[in-house]
Amino acid sequence: MHKKYIVRLTPEQRARLTELVSRGQAAAYKIKHANVLLKVDADGPNWSDAQAAEAFSYAPRTVFTLRQRLVEQGLEAALERKKREQPPRAPILDEKKEARLIQLANSKPPPGHARWTLRLLAAELVALKVVESISAPTVMRTLRKTGGNRISEPAG
Repeated sequence: MHKKYIVRLTPEQRARLTELVSRGQAAAYKIKHANVLLKVDADGPNWSDAQAAEAFSYAPRTVFTLRQRLVEQGLEAALERKKREQPPRAPILDEKKEARLIQLANSKPPPGHARWTLRLLAAELVALKVVESISAPTVMRTLRKTGGNRISEPAG
């Protein structure tokens, strides 16, 4: 089979990969990627994708992808994992909704309450139709992240 992406490592790249593998002080996936790239080097062992995949317990497609990333994006991209373009889930609170939460947390608590609780804030965000639903831990993480302080005066 004709290889579309042919790996030809420079002496500097080969030395860097060899050092990475021999020191063994990098993340396991980086060491594994370095081993694969060393073996599929056309000027070195020149293993096929199937040979490298079997030797390092990868799918042949993974070896192909490593070759492609090395040729198209360089050595650093081939050693790293592919970065996600978007997070697995969209955040519940965007900047505007976070600002509304902070504004609410710093406002006067509802009648019958001495201060805002996380559950009260979550319920109020839903009641105001800022969000469809939100949990108290999400409110807590957001306030912690933004540096919001729910307690304006000492309790007691």
